[in-house]
Amino acid sequence: MLLEAAQSQLVLVDYQERLMPVIHDAEATLANAVRLAKLAHLVQVPVWGTEQNPSRLGPNAPEVRALCRDTLAKMHFSAAEEGLGEWLRPPAKPPAGNARSLPKHMQKAAPERSSIVIAGCEAHVCLLQTALGLLEDEFEVWVVTDACSSRTERSRDAAYDRLAGAGAELVTTEMVGFEWLGSCEHPAFREALALIK
Repeated sequence: MLLEAAQSQLVLVDYQERLMPVIHDAEATLANAVRLAKLAHLVQVPVWGTEQNPSRLGPNAPEVRALCRDTLAKMHFSAAEEGLGEWLRPPAKPPAGNARSLPKHMQKAAPERSSIVIAGCEAHVCLLQTALGLLEDEFEVWVVTDACSSRTERSRDAAYDRLAGAGAELVTTEMVGFEWLGSCEHPAFREALALIK
């Protein structure tokens, strides 16, 4: 199964100014997050951000914050616990006809963009818990491994193992970019290629 831009949303988790200095390989991780968000803009994929306890950890890095449609401040480690799922689902449309005659599962609006591409810090805490919450909320979750990190490689890698076991797809920034484009004939191909290279 490949990602489709029209079915995707991007969530960038906690690239916060006071957190990034202690993150393993922070510079490359942040650069890939920014590259991912710029690619998303080129192919019209909505970009959302989260910030863990921003009064203590500060805001997201300005280059990330500037690329997000909106940023969810949270106290739970899982942004799904703070209502991220409501941001990612379209407003429910009233059912046509007699609503009482429809089974409840048919009354619930399915998300138009159900593929959630997610990256962030720390991979084994906020990223992991948010991704697991989104899986539980029946989204498809794609974790961009080269745009995620933790204070230690061991914690980061343990998160990837757990996420893969739970059903998340593990991908890289380039994989996402080229899958969103789909073809070298895409109108944004040259701009995207410049970002990827």
